[in-house]
Amino acid sequence: MVLSLNSTGTQVTEFLMICFPEMQATQHWLSIVLAPLLVLAIGANFVLLLAIRLEASLHEPMYYLLAILSFLDVILCLTVVPKVLLIFWFNMKHISFVGCFLQMFIMNTFLPMESSTFMVMAYDRYVAICHPLRYTSIITDQFVINAVIYIVFRNLLATLPTPVMAARLNYCASNVVENCICANISVARLSCDNIHLNKLYQFVSVWCLLGSDLVLILLSYCFILRAVVRLQSGGAATKALSTCGSHLILILFFYTLLLVFIFTNKLGKKVPAGVPILLNVLHHLIPPALNPIVYGVRTQEIKQGIIKLLKYQH
Repeated sequence: MVLSLNSTGTQVTEFLMICFPEMQATQHWLSIVLAPLLVLAIGANFVLLLAIRLEASLHEPMYYLLAILSFLDVILCLTVVPKVLLIFWFNMKHISFVGCFLQMFIMNTFLPMESSTFMVMAYDRYVAICHPLRYTSIITDQFVINAVIYIVFRNLLATLPTPVMAARLNYCASNVVENCICANISVARLSCDNIHLNKLYQFVSVWCLLGSDLVLILLSYCFILRAVVRLQSGGAATKALSTCGSHLILILFFYTLLLVFIFTNKLGKKVPAGVPILLNVLHHLIPPALNPIVYGVRTQEIKQGIIKLLKYQH
């Protein structure tokens, strides 16, 4: 434990992350799965971003939104997974006080940003299906800029208090975090102070941000399905649904994995301690690995852009 002296006694200056307390001898085997997924996630998102950047046909608002999603995925991946692998491979369990709360800030801010991006993408699909004649006048480059401003400031203002409140707590005892990452409650419970307000704020902010995004996404798809049902042509209905298929698959996976993590964490001692920890790590890794692949496979324009990019490199 690393402590410094101050007027109130001792103060923690760094934390020790032990990941899976019940699997210390075998947890390094998890890197066999995590390392390839990290390479896949970073590589696939990099290729997608490069294809959107270089292929003129992809310079449209829908693909700009997808580029924003890929950017957020890369940041979340690099914030969490490399440190986990360093713990597994080199036993580098120490993280500085500032580094821990910086990681907490990025995780708490960028995850809701990804949720908000899904919500904006759902609105994009709603306009494309329900108001196709007005699509180009509503979904413009300026719309994307406004959406980015909304996504950044809405989530930044709502989530910034979480790491700030946790950092201001008095850490005067243990510095051992029983987690692979600096999750808010995992760190805050090491404090000598009452953390009831920290728990309450995180609960309210998470459910307000992600909950409102999910409600708006579901509402958008209700309108989309109603419009599709009214289409008299079966071919037109199939085409309309196919344009939303990739987006809907990723939304369902993102929120399903997140809800499973939340409810598993709430069950406490009814599930093994390592399960919510592993789910938390995977939620920062699996969606980033899947997002560019699903869009690349199911979206013809992106597939063609990636093929052109690979041919150009050769």
